[in-house]
Amino acid sequence: MGHPYPIRQIARQAGLSEATVDRVLNRRGGVRQSTVDEVHRAIAELHRQRSQLRLTGRTFFLDLVVDAPARFSSAVRVALESQLPLVRPATFRARFHLADGPPVAELARTLDGIAQRGSQGVVLKAPDHPLVSAAVERLADAGIPVVTLVTDLPTSRRIAYVGLDNRAAGATAAYLLDQWVPDAGAVLVTRGSGSFRGEDDREMGFRATTRRLRPGRRQVDLVDVTGDDEVLRGLVRDALAADPDLCAVYSMYASGGNAATVAAFADAGRNCRAFVAHDLDAENLALLQEGRLSAVLHHDLALDLRRACHVVMQAHSALPGAPRSWHSGVQVVTPYNLPAEALGR
Repeated sequence: MGHPYPIRQIARQAGLSEATVDRVLNRRGGVRQSTVDEVHRAIAELHRQRSQLRLTGRTFFLDLVVDAPARFSSAVRVALESQLPLVRPATFRARFHLADGPPVAELARTLDGIAQRGSQGVVLKAPDHPLVSAAVERLADAGIPVVTLVTDLPTSRRIAYVGLDNRAAGATAAYLLDQWVPDAGAVLVTRGSGSFRGEDDREMGFRATTRRLRPGRRQVDLVDVTGDDEVLRGLVRDALAADPDLCAVYSMYASGGNAATVAAFADAGRNCRAFVAHDLDAENLALLQEGRLSAVLHHDLALDLRRACHVVMQAHSALPGAPRSWHSGVQVVTPYNLPAEALGR
């Protein structure tokens, strides 16, 4: 891969020694393929972030660690890279560690590797698990601040949470379904593996508000631990066959699964009177435009990541003020108020 970057810069981006990078670039052998891949990934990241290289000021290396389906983690990457030229007064270089459902022990090893190599900050989307919290503890001991994104680790030593107010989002979904389905029809609530605190908070907000607004409404919970759309489609079909009153859906997934749920309703010949989902990714945008989703609960991911950079700078006294959590406002997006950026305008 051709590049204009000094070996030292590539080594810092990759978190490797200059000698190792030199061996890879000059094809001397004796280097694992995974290490070769890391060097090429670092060069690609420098290419994408090259406008930042012209900026002056203190340089912060930021590690983004995301456990999520590829469509969501790629959206996080794009959102962060869009904000890097806008963050002042520092220059940020981002390193990416993106995976879909890795074993928790592997995720903890990724965080430990960052602690050993060094970093100015970690932005983390991960399940609320003791192994992850312990790894965050070790990062804190190494002087590396951790900011949780989208889903929190409230009992860990993270310095701040940045992202959607998940309880408010769940409450908003309950309010919308109460308006659109004012009778006592049952609601299907779909979610992922059950290990993310953000989905727990959404469920609590949804359940509490539904009980207050519509005490007689039944809630049918469906947890999909596989993340496979065809598996989810079958689970929704089974739920519909078992319950003739299901007529609305609240999907708490961070990303994905909603097309499968829509297809399951069609398979069963059932009408979904209202469907509220999260995040305006490409799939949800298409479903919204087709009228298959009633509303999408959205938030400004780019602004969240810019705020995460500010929190990291505050942790290093590069900006005034103490690090604190930031809750994004809930945007209710319908087919009639689609954001211009979602339409590519």
